[in-house]
Amino acid sequence: MKQTLHSFWGKCSVLLLFASLTYSTSFSQLSDGAYWEAGVTIGPTNFLGDLGGNLGKGSPFLKDHQFRTTRFMGGIFAEGYPSEWLGIRFALNIGSIEGDDALTKVGGGIEESRKARNLNFKSNIQEIFIAAEVYPFVFFEYEPTDVYHKLRPYLLAGLGGFHFNPKGKDPATGDWVALRPLHTEGQTFPEYPDRKEYSLYQFALPTGIGIKYYITENTTLSFEIIHRFTFCDYLDDVSKTYIDPAAFYANMDAQTAAVAARVSNKSATGYTSGGYQPGEKRGTQNNNDAFFSAGFKLGFKLFAGSDRRWRNSTRCPVIRF
Repeated sequence: MKQTLHSFWGKCSVLLLFASLTYSTSFSQLSDGAYWEAGVTIGPTNFLGDLGGNLGKGSPFLKDHQFRTTRFMGGIFAEGYPSEWLGIRFALNIGSIEGDDALTKVGGGIEESRKARNLNFKSNIQEIFIAAEVYPFVFFEYEPTDVYHKLRPYLLAGLGGFHFNPKGKDPATGDWVALRPLHTEGQTFPEYPDRKEYSLYQFALPTGIGIKYYITENTTLSFEIIHRFTFCDYLDDVSKTYIDPAAFYANMDAQTAAVAARVSNKSATGYTSGGYQPGEKRGTQNNNDAFFSAGFKLGFKLFAGSDRRWRNSTRCPVIRF
């Protein structure tokens, strides 16, 4: 675990170094009109993966979005703008995600199997990312540096890292228990040598769209949607097939094994006759999990180059696109 943690943050330090170099470049260009912005973000977030969903086949994209599992994410950011059309954002966010098969919308199709599976999870999320914001319409503006009351659409793409820790509800006690230590799909068990333990530290590719409004020349409000493509199928602790419950008792103490057997199979009768059995599909391993947020970003200009610092801000308010 320590090696995984050190490796993860070691790689994340590369992101921090890149951000520092980028921001240093922005500093060196301030006299040419570059500037910095800092602020806060907040908004709803949703999980997209194996658990829950809507009619038909499960999907890692917006089709399976469920309002009832909406949670929230917020954070802080700093952003350097070497030019009007480009911003480099460094963000720190915390939030949570959740999924629940019991909330699956059914209509007599393939989604019935997810409803019967009856698994659930929740997890806190802590993430960092660095991303480029591109404002393509700047190239069509008559005076790009005149931003008062402008609306600017933008695209976002970058690289990030996040920590998660899925927990599932024990049907016997109602308690939420950490799922990774229970090896619910036989991870690390000798009976399942192909199933490795997943890391709680993962990388993601945040991509999104947004629109920024300049309330004043120094204050902005944006609305954005950011989708995180991940490289992991275990955000919900579900990926492959059910295992033989005897493997739990062969590799853990009896009390822990009993909890693992209960939370790994919550179909109506569990591993007994009529419930899902060892070898049957538990998740869809060829689709990685994802999550997205939709929220507001409030930014404040920290300082700018001399050509911005002394500009007149008292002109008549005119909405510009």
